[in-house]
Amino acid sequence: MGELKEPASGEWMRTFAIITTDANELVAEIHDRMPLILHPGDYSRWLGDEADPRDLMRPFPSEPMRKWPISTRVNKPENDDPSIVEPVAVTPSVA
Repeated sequence: MGELKEPASGEWMRTFAIITTDANELVAEIHDRMPLILHPGDYSRWLGDEADPRDLMRPFPSEPMRKWPISTRVNKPENDDPSIVEPVAVTPSVA
């Protein structure tokens, strides 16, 4: 997260970026990219003064992660409540 000045007004704005990397085995089942996830032990290095910690930009291991199907309600910003990440039943698709 960072701050920058909005050019037109000169007001400070809070900003952030989501950095992506190649998908690990778990995420690759649904997409070829995933958000970069840092190991807690790498936080200080990532946020420090090192010129280029690029080697930290690698897929997070699949093993501590898990996934489950959720509602397509997640695709609409107005559906902003915790229930959108609750597991849903999967109906087999008919080919």
